[in-house]
Amino acid sequence: MSHSRIQLSVQDEHVVMDNGILQVTISKPDGIVTGICYNGIDNLLEVLNEEENRGYWDIVWSPEGSTGTTGTFERIKATTFKVILEAKEQVELSFSRTWNTSLEGKLAPLNIDKRFVMLSGSSGFYSYAIYEHLKEWPGFNLDETRIAFKLRKEKFHYMAIADNRQRYMPLPDDRLPGRGQELAYPEAVLLVNPVEPEFKGEVDDKYLYSCDNKDLKVHGWICMDPLVGFWQITPSNEFRSGGPLKQNLTSHVGPTNLAVFLSAHYAGEDLVPKFQRGEPWKKVFGPVFLYLNNILEGEDPCLLWEDAKKQMMIEVNCWPYSFPSSEDFQKSTQRGNVSGRLLVQDRFASNDPLPASCAYVGLAPRGDVGSWQRECKDYQFWTTADTSGNFSITNIRTGDYNLYAWVPGFIGDYKSDVPITITSGLICSRCKIETGDLTYQPPRDGPTIWEIGIPNRSAREFYVPDPNPNYINKLYTIHLDRFRQYGLWERYAELYPQNDLVYTIGQSDYRKDWFFAQFNRKKDDSTYQGTTWQIKFELDSISTGGNYKLRVALASAAQAILQVRVNDQNTENSPLFSSGLIGKDNSIARHGIHGLYWLFNLDIPSTLLVSGSNTINLTQANGTSPLQGLLYDYIRLEGP
Repeated sequence: MSHSRIQLSVQDEHVVMDNGILQVTISKPDGIVTGICYNGIDNLLEVLNEEENRGYWDIVWSPEGSTGTTGTFERIKATTFKVILEAKEQVELSFSRTWNTSLEGKLAPLNIDKRFVMLSGSSGFYSYAIYEHLKEWPGFNLDETRIAFKLRKEKFHYMAIADNRQRYMPLPDDRLPGRGQELAYPEAVLLVNPVEPEFKGEVDDKYLYSCDNKDLKVHGWICMDPLVGFWQITPSNEFRSGGPLKQNLTSHVGPTNLAVFLSAHYAGEDLVPKFQRGEPWKKVFGPVFLYLNNILEGEDPCLLWEDAKKQMMIEVNCWPYSFPSSEDFQKSTQRGNVSGRLLVQDRFASNDPLPASCAYVGLAPRGDVGSWQRECKDYQFWTTADTSGNFSITNIRTGDYNLYAWVPGFIGDYKSDVPITITSGLICSRCKIETGDLTYQPPRDGPTIWEIGIPNRSAREFYVPDPNPNYINKLYTIHLDRFRQYGLWERYAELYPQNDLVYTIGQSDYRKDWFFAQFNRKKDDSTYQGTTWQIKFELDSISTGGNYKLRVALASAAQAILQVRVNDQNTENSPLFSSGLIGKDNSIARHGIHGLYWLFNLDIPSTLLVSGSNTINLTQANGTSPLQGLLYDYIRLEGP
């Protein structure tokens, strides 16, 4: 790459950054990316769109006291432009807007400063933003914020999210009436007369391409003529809400490329930050890197994806970046590290503590056990322990935290009793905290009588049926993510037309006999009813010295009511346990295999059990919609 001086051209209505590799045009003072010129293509962005609908930051917000996850969509338009830095090796631009009371009810009560950075010799550009809410301002809900890029539809047809999630994509025209048929909700469209016949009969839905935060580091699009890649690289998850398992959108038909920082997807209203009057708040989102690459005609287009992954690792290893000019973005010397070892003490698994192999260990704002998965205002920092349970969390912003963890293979959540405060270090020193050995004692009362599934916060190990052949996405027909198909909720009643699922301990296999989700049953009159699953098991004798314990871990709940009855087939009788109405993560409709995690620990009096045959009934009692239901993670019965 050349390392020529960056040229900055400030015009009446636009600003142009040019480092000799690419040229980026941004509207002034709005701060909308209107053009990206690269490798002989005059504009990678959709020239058929209005300039404000090409590359932009946006938010969805609602007034204080609002409920739900929707609100007013606002494409963020700045009112002030400023050159922050203009040097041979770097240009940084600011496009900001300042809120005042005259804007109440019109714009979200936020000061927003959008930054764009170009470095010499870099085949791309960076963007980040600082959001600030002052304490004297009205409260509001921030339902979503992200960056979106709309690419040229005649050029970018191939999308890549992961090594095994890549494909040629339909055109946006294929989703329009006449070519596409809307299904149960607007995002899902059956392609009935697409421009390219190869897509006929497929379902297109942007949620088919969602991804966990922990896996969402690079994704994008490939143009085949010339061979050019457009990639969005997120080097850190610290500014994303909800922790490593929170799911977000990636790229989808448009061709659209997203960097989602905050959303309620796969979580519901629990992941909507709600700010009150009198509550000050400031957060830096990003930077993210918009990376461009190219190869010669005749070379394998997959090389573009491989190169994008290499560039992603370069960006990850450079985090936190040294170049952002904003003092709100903390540099490496201002941050701290926390390291230690996590052990698991389950006396019914081992007499000695076991290493918390591959545990997810993180710092998040102080709260209750497990509160990290619903935390959505501040920063989180996560890592994965090695097979010995050793962990190291690096580059933590200053602040007050708790240390949280969860361990694959064990139920529940860990929270350290000792709060952690990260302070800013000196020039050549940073805050380093060594926790030593920490021990997690997962919920356990007695020995395991039986168990179903694997405690991994997912329903992936259970039976996922083939999709209806009339509603498929070809990417997932032979794929590990079999659950990413439209309409699987209808397949339950087709496979269980008369009676609900019965699982017999010692005979059934959860990989084949436990349906991945407890759906409602569609009746002949096209209404729905709740379902009751039975777990049948034998007890040679009953221990009368105490209660039995039933552990029910859920991987997702969508407007569901879980009721548990023991040796009682009558769903009209009062249940032993009822969860009440829980969950709004919508994982069923969004083709997810997990959402927010729930754990219920139920005492079963020994008087409810008998020597011989017993049955536990699990009823999903809210039966008004096909999209309501439960995804189980793991179920265990313990003796006294």
